[in-house]
Amino acid sequence: MIAAFKNIYDYRELMAVLAWKNIVMRYKQAYLGIAWAVIKPLMLVLIFSLVRSFVGIDSGKIPYPLLTFAALLPWIFFQESASEGVGSVVGNANLIKKIYFPREIFPLTAVITKLVELGISFIILAVLMAWYQFVPSVYILWVPLIILYTILAALSIAFVGAAINVYYRDVGTALPILLSLLMYASPVIYPLQLVKDKLLIQQAAGDWSNTLYTLYTLNPMAGIIDGFQSVVLRNEPPDLMAMVPGAILIAILLPLSYAFFKRAESYFADVI
Repeated sequence: MIAAFKNIYDYRELMAVLAWKNIVMRYKQAYLGIAWAVIKPLMLVLIFSLVRSFVGIDSGKIPYPLLTFAALLPWIFFQESASEGVGSVVGNANLIKKIYFPREIFPLTAVITKLVELGISFIILAVLMAWYQFVPSVYILWVPLIILYTILAALSIAFVGAAINVYYRDVGTALPILLSLLMYASPVIYPLQLVKDKLLIQQAAGDWSNTLYTLYTLNPMAGIIDGFQSVVLRNEPPDLMAMVPGAILIAILLPLSYAFFKRAESYFADVI
C-alpha cells in the first residue's frame, strides 16, 4: 500500500490528464452533459419519496427528500467509483499495450473523476439544506474523513474487480447489478435508526438481533451513510459503533485487493 501512495505522487500529472480525459469523454456527446450528475440523484429522491408515501418511513425531524439525498450523495459516489474502477483497466487497453506505468493508476483515476460529480452533488445538497433551513455545525468537519473512507471502500472493490475483469468481462457487467442490490441493504431509502430500533431495542430477531446488526454494519456503506447524515443534517458526531465493523472489514480487504491487483497486472498486456 505504501507503493500505491508513492505511485499516486509520482504519477499525479498522468492521473490528472486521465481524469480530465474521462470527464470529457463521459459528457462530450451527452446533450445534458454534466447535468446528469444532478438529474440522477434528484430522480431517485423523487422515486423514493413516492415509495415512502405508500410504505411510510419515519425520517424523524429531517424532511425525507433531504435525508434521502444526503444518503444518495455518498452512495452514488461509492457505486459509480467502484463500477468505473472495475472497468478502468479494460477501458484503457491501448495505453496498457503501448507503455508501462503502474496499472493501479486506472482505478485511482476512476475515483478521482467521480470526485467532480461529488462536488456538484454537494452544491445541490447545500441548496436543499438552505431551502429546508438546515444549518450545519462544527461536526461537518468530519465530512472529508467520511469521503476518504468511502474512497477506500470503493478501491477495495475496484482493485480486485479490475484485475478479474481483464480475464472475465462478466464482472464489469455484473457489478453494477450487485451494487444496486446492496443499496437495499444500506440505509439509503430508510434511516439506520429504523434498523437499530428493530434489532437493538425491540430485539425483533430474538437472540440473533445483536449479531444481525453487526452483520448489517459490516457493510461499510451503512456506517458511511448514517455518519454523513449525522454530521451534515443532525449536527451530531458519527456513530462510530456503526462504522467500526465496516472499517475493520475494509482494513482487511483493501490491502488484499491491492496485492491481488499487483500480482495480476504483470499479465494484463498479454491477456487484454
